[in-house]
Amino acid sequence: MKNYIIRAIDSSKSVRIFISQNTQMVQEIRDIHDSQATASAAMGRLAIVSSIMGYSGLDEGQSLTIVFDGNGPAGKLRAVADENGDVKVTVTNPKIDVPSKYPGKLDVGSYIGKEGNLAVIRDLGLKEPYTGISKIITGEIAEDLANYYFYSEQTPSIISLGVLVDTDLSIKAAGGIFVQVLPGISDEELDRLQEIANELRPVSELISEGYSPEDILEKYFEKLKPEILEKHEVNYKCDCSRERIRTGLISIGKKELEEITEKDKKVEVICDFCGKVYNFDENELREMIEESR
Repeated sequence: MKNYIIRAIDSSKSVRIFISQNTQMVQEIRDIHDSQATASAAMGRLAIVSSIMGYSGLDEGQSLTIVFDGNGPAGKLRAVADENGDVKVTVTNPKIDVPSKYPGKLDVGSYIGKEGNLAVIRDLGLKEPYTGISKIITGEIAEDLANYYFYSEQTPSIISLGVLVDTDLSIKAAGGIFVQVLPGISDEELDRLQEIANELRPVSELISEGYSPEDILEKYFEKLKPEILEKHEVNYKCDCSRERIRTGLISIGKKELEEITEKDKKVEVICDFCGKVYNFDENELREMIEESR
């Protein structure tokens, strides 16, 4: 498996552990968006954590959307994941970069910005999706989502996300660690978890050195006596289609469609997530106008 998550639980059944390897996935994101280094790191980190959250918390047919809007150079950063952990991601300004504050460390926080909110939207197939919102504190995706879980969902979590970008802008390594405590955890286990959090090295560094998710679990979580429950493949996956784009165009309304038809005689739509191009000619636009009546 090129991109995969392992799901594990500790011996007392009070800690869930998810560790993922996503280097090929983030390289695909970089290729699709032709992004600069910091944008690749931001999109990669959000894709990784969204994939884990989708896989760990959704049932069949459900979806998860995470949006960061920090009023920084990035614009809006958005990822959508399904119950299989398959994910897609986009950012408003993938070709804008920001200078690093520290050698060898990309400044994702300044790229996203800290003057705004993050939203976690779960479409559970009900009448309305469930939306949780919290303020962006640092712009660092892992820290802000851990803060969201603690204050919005009262669930202490350890989240570590890493994307290592090479000098040629290719992706050297990418992965994530997501740990959640379950009800009834003992103080002793909480102390162990804090020790683990303090010891953790950046996950992208570990993966670049050849560590697999299984190796990382053994190296850092051995004290919890974890058991691996599943190894699961995940992918970058956009579900756009010509029919979906057509439906979206019809939804803009008869008046706007008529204006487009009279002015341009055609329309081109490019998917934000995968870059696929959809063209509709004048005849197709007139059919949409009829349907929009």
